[in-house]
Amino acid sequence: MAGEDAYRRTPVRVVLADDEPLMRAGLRTVLEAGGAVRVVGQAGDGAALLAAVDAHRPDVVLADVQMPGIDGLAALRMLRARADAPPAAVLTTFDLDDYVAEALRIGVQGFLLKDAEPEALVRAVRDLAAGGAVLDPRITARLLPRLAAGSAAPQPAGLTLREQQVLRGLAAGDSNAGIASRLGLAEATVKKYVSALLTKLGAENRVQAALLAQGWGLN
Repeated sequence: MAGEDAYRRTPVRVVLADDEPLMRAGLRTVLEAGGAVRVVGQAGDGAALLAAVDAHRPDVVLADVQMPGIDGLAALRMLRARADAPPAAVLTTFDLDDYVAEALRIGVQGFLLKDAEPEALVRAVRDLAAGGAVLDPRITARLLPRLAAGSAAPQPAGLTLREQQVLRGLAAGDSNAGIASRLGLAEATVKKYVSALLTKLGAENRVQAALLAQGWGLN
């Protein structure tokens, strides 16, 4: 409990990337309003994003996908190739489905709409820092048909009860620690279940597994 209290008191350090200065300023104001998040670096393009990550070593990266020069997707692709890459979420709008689908293939852990409620945005950043997957329900609704049409993943009927329980946690965006706490398991055990689920479902990452689970009504 003491560790959890300390976690809540420690601001999540974020690098924020968007090519519109006013958007960055607005997002920073929203994120830092309650003291739970601190924006330690900002960038207006992909090259500056990578430099900011190197300089500040943030807990979470929030990045727009459309930026000049090295765009957000290219920067995130390079970032995800690093062994020590921080969790990253894409900031997007409704008309960028192709970018979101590509970000999913890269292995980005979160998808957030720029018009998300302030409380939801802060909560998403905290969840990302804890190892969770963050999926705005409005994005999920648009991605599910595409994902289902292009996926050969099995239906969850072949999963064990425990695997379905872990998958429900993924669908809810829970971190491994959160799933472990709810199910009374060791975090290392949950990590093994998640790895096994990705293999069984043919999913490339926990976000894709979460989308599949939501499509099957397991959330």
